[in-house]
Amino acid sequence: MSNEHNAAPARGHERIETTNWLMIVLILVVVAVGGLVEIVPLFFQRSTTEPVPGLKPYTALQVAGRDVYVREGCYNCHSQMIRPFRAETLRYGHYSVAGEFVYDRPFQWGSKRTGPDLHRVGGRYSDEWHRLHLANPRDLVPESNMPAYPWLAKAALDPAEMPGKLRALRTLGAPYTDAELAQAGEDVKGKTELDALVAYLQVLGTAVK
Repeated sequence: MSNEHNAAPARGHERIETTNWLMIVLILVVVAVGGLVEIVPLFFQRSTTEPVPGLKPYTALQVAGRDVYVREGCYNCHSQMIRPFRAETLRYGHYSVAGEFVYDRPFQWGSKRTGPDLHRVGGRYSDEWHRLHLANPRDLVPESNMPAYPWLAKAALDPAEMPGKLRALRTLGAPYTDAELAQAGEDVKGKTELDALVAYLQVLGTAVK
């Protein structure tokens, strides 16, 4: 009996199912198309591209503080995304909306909750509370497993770096004026990284009440 039928080349879905590389390529194409369909429209929605009323770009001191926040890896334990669930809004406040983060590069959304969400921490505690907490968290929260950052109070900011940082953010869409760029160095002169980080924390989530 002839085996001609069994030896015939696979076609259609049989070829896809029996060819690993072809299957991988097609999966990647499907995932890419699906991702574009979901992501591209967001670039044209006002709710994701326009700032919420009252939102202002970070001051030079707050920009420096945000850089410290990112450098020290605070985002590894703290989210800045309050999800629209009752349990979260009761604890943290109004849920996060994209318009609050249009000047963030990169934004700090995420669901990591080793520590509490920090999106609406601005104004919740005094500057002195934050200073003590960053110097040694267990002085205020005995059960905290957060590391201490005592060196921030001794690390001075470099005023010469700030105009360039604000200029880069303006290129990405932050509406800084020429006067603000020129003043950026003076705004951080004599300030420490601790001052900057506290200033950044105190503005988080204050645009929406």
